[in-house]
Amino acid sequence: MVVHLESDLSDDEVDRVFRALADATRRDILRRTLEGEETVSQLAATYDMSFAAVQKHVAVLEQAGLVSKHAAGRERRVRGELDAIHRVQRLLARYEHVWRGRIERLDALLADD
Repeated sequence: MVVHLESDLSDDEVDRVFRALADATRRDILRRTLEGEETVSQLAATYDMSFAAVQKHVAVLEQAGLVSKHAAGRERRVRGELDAIHRVQRLLARYEHVWRGRIERLDALLADD
């Protein structure tokens, strides 16, 4: 049974977000770009992988709406998108609400015995 929770995100968007967050490098890139904008070159200098691989990680995050890129002269700056984080938090809060409701119903059943 698939439970659909009312969400700011479509099913496809949720899939993209959690796919993006499933990778440790992407989570680190997101964390860094939420702390402050960085160029793709600055990001790439930190990881033991090619520039192209870091660009692909950034592209996955961008497709999920978790980061955005903008031009600053000849550089492409990457910025974490706090609004996207808030949408994901609201979705997870809805799942938590469902979970807590089940626990409360279980507690009530056990109290009746």
